[in-house]
Amino acid sequence: MDAGVVSYGAYVPKYRIAPTEIGSVWGADGAAMGQGLYIVQKSVPSPDEDTITISTEALRQALQRGRIDPQSIGALYVGSESHPYAVKPTATIVAQAVGATPHLTAADFEFACKAGTAAIQTCLGLVGARMIDLGVAIGTDTSQGAPGDALEYSASAGGAAFVIGRTGVIARIHHTVSYTTDTPDFWRREGQRYPSHSGRFTGEPAYFKHVTECAHHLMEVAKTTPASYQHVVFHQPNGKFPQRVGKQLGFTDDQMRYGLVTPFIGNTYSGAALIGLANVLDHADPGERILMVGYGSGAGSDAFDIETTPELKRFDRALGPSVESHLHGGTFLNYAVYAKFRGKIHMGGT
Repeated sequence: MDAGVVSYGAYVPKYRIAPTEIGSVWGADGAAMGQGLYIVQKSVPSPDEDTITISTEALRQALQRGRIDPQSIGALYVGSESHPYAVKPTATIVAQAVGATPHLTAADFEFACKAGTAAIQTCLGLVGARMIDLGVAIGTDTSQGAPGDALEYSASAGGAAFVIGRTGVIARIHHTVSYTTDTPDFWRREGQRYPSHSGRFTGEPAYFKHVTECAHHLMEVAKTTPASYQHVVFHQPNGKFPQRVGKQLGFTDDQMRYGLVTPFIGNTYSGAALIGLANVLDHADPGERILMVGYGSGAGSDAFDIETTPELKRFDRALGPSVESHLHGGTFLNYAVYAKFRGKIHMGGT
């Protein structure tokens, strides 16, 4: 495939809340819940942060790192299930915020947590067909979890932006495949504030089946094995699922080391696999192979066979904060402030 990643950037809000703090409010054992999900802490967006601001910050970093003129962007797609507007695109606001030309195609994508990977595939097609020179794919969310629900311990905020092109490629995408079925494991109807889920059903017939089927198919197409890859990234609704599916597929802890970020920032939904990929690229050397498999409820997976190039040596990863800088520390909130920030407290009156 004659296209790949030219630049990338990621952003995670600085605020954090721990599972123990959430559990203390609902009479639950937050420490056990956090341990069961393998989530130490999760990010929380401030009241002035949303999918638009997170996307814009991630893209600005990508443009700075790649020394890319925003006027050269030919397509911009934002994948998310928490767009601020039900009717009005996020993508147009982000494009104008970074100074992109009006002569571009832009749209919002939605496929639960794999909308960002679907945006990458779309950009690959447009760039590969030489309809555009550069395309931007963003996966971002400020995910929601109902008060007291298991999702509240993991649903967080963050995102990553990837610039796809043909020249100056730092990570070439050799192959991409998908696996899609009608599996109702997670949903939110129009007008509902919080999503519903099928509990344990979200694991075996949903996440694990789609991720393993998609990964196996990609390795068949690419003629590779788990040993062919130095790094692997899976969608990570929690810290346990990607570790388990990785072991099932034959990957080691060392291969999963940099791609697993959810334990420290929570599940950023559309941003989860992409932030993991950004962290891998922060640490990778030229000539290393990466397998990434995204997953979105409803349900589908997108998989990518990626290889870093010698261009990575000339790419200035020091411009802007690394993903690792977002994984530790932060400002911790108590539940009351967290609930206020997330709009879980509603004022009375009309």
